[in-house]
Amino acid sequence: MSRISLKHLRYFDALARHGHFGRAAEDCAVTQPALSVQVKELEGLIGAPLVERGPRQTRLTGLGEEFAARAAAILSAVDELQDMARASQGPLAGRLRIGVIPTIAPYLLPGVIRHLTTLYPGLDLQPREAVTQKLIAHLLEARLDAAIVALPISEPSLTEVKLFDEEFVLVRPVSDADKPVPNVDALQKMRLLLLEEGHCFRDQALEFCKIVSQSPRELMEGSSLSTLVQMVSAGIGVTLIPEMAAPIERRSAHISVARLRPPRPTRTIGMIWRKTNPLADQLQGIADVVRDAALERAVDAGRDALLAP
Repeated sequence: MSRISLKHLRYFDALARHGHFGRAAEDCAVTQPALSVQVKELEGLIGAPLVERGPRQTRLTGLGEEFAARAAAILSAVDELQDMARASQGPLAGRLRIGVIPTIAPYLLPGVIRHLTTLYPGLDLQPREAVTQKLIAHLLEARLDAAIVALPISEPSLTEVKLFDEEFVLVRPVSDADKPVPNVDALQKMRLLLLEEGHCFRDQALEFCKIVSQSPRELMEGSSLSTLVQMVSAGIGVTLIPEMAAPIERRSAHISVARLRPPRPTRTIGMIWRKTNPLADQLQGIADVVRDAALERAVDAGRDALLAP
């Protein structure tokens, strides 16, 4: 007699999260028909429908919603059992799912990957870029092992480890290079380019400039720091970016980068993971590697003051 398998649960969990057979199949690295067969087989084993299939949308039934919550908990427990086994085997090896926010990923991740693959040759590093709230949700659901974000997070079930501090810098058109650096009051009167809502860096920039997000003043948005910098290069306005982004972004745009007047805005970058994660000791070692990669990048760029003592 057939029984419910972990494959059944993983495929159904993906469908419950994505609400779409195609995206769920892509997440599971299988074909859509293969995933559909497994979900249908699961419904047959249970003897009741879990999914309401429509021509354009897939919804969970009442039973499906309850089943999805139980399945997610089971899969999380299985993953932690696997992590316990890995933690007892010595040097970290196998899959490591690490999330990174978009204002860090392009600038710090290459060095981190290089360091980690050198120190842990058996590591299967699986980086994922997403905004902070999505990374936190994935951590709590055990879909990530750790994440590199701006602190504080203040989530009781997560460990926070500080990595370094960095300043924000002002990006202006190159024609403004010889002009005095504006203070906060002057910035409030300028056309400030910001990241879209959902990015924590957007909120930090608004807070520094003492601008209410819902203010009727003219604000322009971009989907990435690179987009904002290119808009500045085109003369559309000014923006703030993290210091680590400046060396790369100034290579591809005709811009001027300047330090702001004291007190300068800063952010704290850290690494977070679940307190219950059996790999906690190994993740502390990973955090040390990330810190070293950031220090190396700062030294290479001639910015030794990037890291806090």
